[in-house]
Amino acid sequence: MTQENTKPMAQQYVDWFRDSSPYINAHRGKTFVLMLPGEAVRHANFANIIYDIALLNSLGVRLVIVHGTRPQVEQRLELAEMDSLFHENLRITDPQAMTAIIHAAGEVRVDIEAALSTGLPNSPMHGAHIQAVSGNFITGMPLGVIDGTDLQFTGKVRRINTKTMQQSLDLGAILIVSPLGYSPTGEVFNLSFAEVATQVAINLNADKIVSFVEGRGVEDEAGGLIREFMLHEAEQYLNNENSRPAHGSRLALKACFEACTKGVPRAQIVSFSDDGAFLKELFTRDGSGTMVYRDNYEQLRTASIDDVGGIIELIEPLEKAGILVRRSREMLESEIEKFSVLEKDGTILACAALYPYSTGAAELACVVTHPSYQKGGRAAKLLHQLERHAMRAGIKELFVLTTQTAHWFLEQGFVPGDIETLPIEKQSLYNYQRKSKIFTKRLAI
Repeated sequence: MTQENTKPMAQQYVDWFRDSSPYINAHRGKTFVLMLPGEAVRHANFANIIYDIALLNSLGVRLVIVHGTRPQVEQRLELAEMDSLFHENLRITDPQAMTAIIHAAGEVRVDIEAALSTGLPNSPMHGAHIQAVSGNFITGMPLGVIDGTDLQFTGKVRRINTKTMQQSLDLGAILIVSPLGYSPTGEVFNLSFAEVATQVAINLNADKIVSFVEGRGVEDEAGGLIREFMLHEAEQYLNNENSRPAHGSRLALKACFEACTKGVPRAQIVSFSDDGAFLKELFTRDGSGTMVYRDNYEQLRTASIDDVGGIIELIEPLEKAGILVRRSREMLESEIEKFSVLEKDGTILACAALYPYSTGAAELACVVTHPSYQKGGRAAKLLHQLERHAMRAGIKELFVLTTQTAHWFLEQGFVPGDIETLPIEKQSLYNYQRKSKIFTKRLAI
């Protein structure tokens, strides 16, 4: 049983609420595009997703819901005894099918609007008073004839009326966008809801696109959840013939990849069937689904005075255990420029310091990784950056004094040394009572 599970439920709630505060502050005023498939609107968990959307709206997040209609369209076509015709995975939308699609889109849009309008007492929607806005935001155009097949009213996005959308978002409304495009001649086109969501996110300069899928996110060949993709990794996965994700997950990943390629900083793929997955993805450090991001969102950088508190929180348990020599806040503040940190969402995951000496050597000190992140190679990554920094500064050798992590430094290319290998200034400060082991590493200048 973990320490967290032994806490009273009320205290667990207090701890979670406090831990979520940085994310609440980070998300406020940001624009999120939510890619919600028609299957999600039909699912038993849909009401909970609406509650979570309402919560985000109350926290000041600007929200655009782009919904799909596939199961609703299929049902209407089946009731009308009409066949679904496709060419290269694209629906051929004749006038009769277009009528069914328009009705299905209206059905889903109204279902979402109705859900956002509820406000019963003793429910999460009580007092929400959400304004839902929809309209002809999307100008569409026909895909035309492909390989000799006329796709008729199947279209693609031509233009997005971002000005009107931004004005509605500025007023605190939630936008609902259907996968329909309107032409200047009054025609209506059937669009891919994934394309609409992607183009809306790009054109609105959204901070995030969130795609809902039935599973946990994108899974590997063994069925394990892939928690994150950098852009090149997402591209490799999509192009790998051995990658066989579910159709919804592939569609979601392609949309996230394209959105991030065109400037959206982050994208997330979360479950619409798992109650609370959306909130866990947004308000906890490790999330619940799959993230796609343009850059390494764990930022590696030189520490600043604002990081002192986070570094103290990281190293204090090791100081109490006698693994690290105690550093006072005053000492840390005076030496903060010698530290580098690995940060994720405002939390310091790892730190290390570099103290140069006049002999051309430098001491590597205070190498610490948060207990929850100690098996992800982050300390090695931080060490690699410090080595590059040291080489640029003309440092030829690193040394380290440690009592309990000798094997790790050996794995990083350090070799055993002795007191005589230390700079004279450091020799005079050596603590014989701690009996720290000494390791050195030559740098390739």
